[in-house]
Amino acid sequence: MSLIDELINGLDTGLRTLSGVAAPARPSPSKDLPESLTDDSARSHAAGLMRVNHTGEVCAQALYEGQALTASDESVRLMLREAGKEEQEHLAWCRQRLDELESRPSVLDPAFYALSYGIGAVTGLLGDRVSLGFVHATERQVCDHLERHLTDLPADDARSRAVVEHMIDDEQRHGDSALASGGAAFPEPVQKAMTVLSKVMTETSYRI
Repeated sequence: MSLIDELINGLDTGLRTLSGVAAPARPSPSKDLPESLTDDSARSHAAGLMRVNHTGEVCAQALYEGQALTASDESVRLMLREAGKEEQEHLAWCRQRLDELESRPSVLDPAFYALSYGIGAVTGLLGDRVSLGFVHATERQVCDHLERHLTDLPADDARSRAVVEHMIDDEQRHGDSALASGGAAFPEPVQKAMTVLSKVMTETSYRI
């Protein structure tokens, strides 16, 4: 596709991501589990955590699209887009869980999408090896973040837990695949800087 086509595709993905129309190819891992949360404070806390996870998936869509826009190798571009399709499923699962908890996505999602798209595009311009390394480093942090959510979620929230556990498996695979495809392992100081940015997103999207 031409640059204009790629930009239009990115805009379309952004609108679909933010509008909540994404339909998963796979059913939610929680589909056969009963709703067990009845306490209002527990429901509110679970909703805040799932809102953070939803925002993370909004950012993932934007990062993959931005990286695909500036990728040099067509095979890398295809790999990024394929991973993005699975992230769309995570996005839909998190949105569904928010609806079940009678909550909503973060109002900051459009800003996070725009920022992440720009970061992805710049990362892609640094070369495919750096771009794939960025995927690995990002997915590693996402897995750590989701593991913490498994600890923080209410003990009886089986539906949210099922979604998060399945997301961890997919995110780990995406990161491993990016590294195996030639991604550069990021040094620790860079990963720490990424962690700081991630905390800004998690702290704000939990509340807003």
